[in-house]
Amino acid sequence: MKNIHEATASYLVWLQGHLELIPADLKRKAALMRKGPFPFLRATFYRWAQVFPQVCPDLMKAHEVLGVGDLHIENFGTWRDSEARLIWGVSDFDEACYLPYTADLVRLATSAVLATDAGTPFRVPAHRISLVILKGYVDSLKAGGGPFVLSERYPELSEMAIARLKSPGPFWEKLEELNPLQEPVPAPARKALIRSLPGRDLEVRVVHPVTGVGSLGRRRFAAITEWHGGRVAREAKELAPSAWVFAQKRKGGNKILYQQILKRAVRCPDPFLNVKGRWVLRRLAPDCSRIELTSLPKEHDAEILLESMGWETANIHLGSARAKALLADLKKRKPRLVGLRNQSDARRHTQRLEFLAPLM
Repeated sequence: MKNIHEATASYLVWLQGHLELIPADLKRKAALMRKGPFPFLRATFYRWAQVFPQVCPDLMKAHEVLGVGDLHIENFGTWRDSEARLIWGVSDFDEACYLPYTADLVRLATSAVLATDAGTPFRVPAHRISLVILKGYVDSLKAGGGPFVLSERYPELSEMAIARLKSPGPFWEKLEELNPLQEPVPAPARKALIRSLPGRDLEVRVVHPVTGVGSLGRRRFAAITEWHGGRVAREAKELAPSAWVFAQKRKGGNKILYQQILKRAVRCPDPFLNVKGRWVLRRLAPDCSRIELTSLPKEHDAEILLESMGWETANIHLGSARAKALLADLKKRKPRLVGLRNQSDARRHTQRLEFLAPLM
């Protein structure tokens, strides 16, 4: 197998065949990768796609679904549906692909362990992580899934999600601090951005947000304007086929599956999230963004959050697979973390990516 440097170079060559990359952002991404295992995981789905089949060959035989691919505990956020209700769920499908359902679950569990070890506010004992995720996943499969409408049945999750909405000023200040672009915006992206705004003939300032980790290096533009006394913003980000295709050359080929996974998942749609050609358009606002671990309230129930992530993962998988088939596959898999003596044992298993334990 190639080392990480060779794998990264090979992936970037492949990616450049599908979109234009921004060298300065790639340098920033490399710097973030060196900060620790958790940001490294977020930045290197292409490497995960190469390594996972070799580390977990038995899990590669699991039932295939249209999955998130780059799933981790910071790939969740909030948006408003067409009734202006606050919804919570997976917020990014850049790497949507056909893969074993186990790959999404293992990556989510891995990210939770790494985030806990990194000293973030998110803390769940390592020996509990896979069990809590599987509980949410299995419960969702048995219930046929169900979206998270925060104003209805999820008070604990709602409290965690809306904590950052109490002070929206920093969100807008961060956008306003960005300098307007000097170079022209690609015509398809500019056209899509302008059409997504609530009014015509608005005075628009276009900037380049530098955010996230996994998608750093891609072209991304945000249009900011004033409308009826307040600020509004839209973002356009360039898409490419999933890195799973790069690593595995699997089903789906070079097709971008972002729109397909949005339509098929058990989900309250975000009316502002759309794919136009090779660009994904979304509304930018304090209540419509990814939830970072650092924004979690000081007092929060991490297990409830993790169980909800397991449930939401099943919501996505149910768009392309029958619950009965997934439950049957889970049932035949042997427990891996049940009965571990302590967290040290759990970490050793975690590092080997041995997570799945059916809760049947």
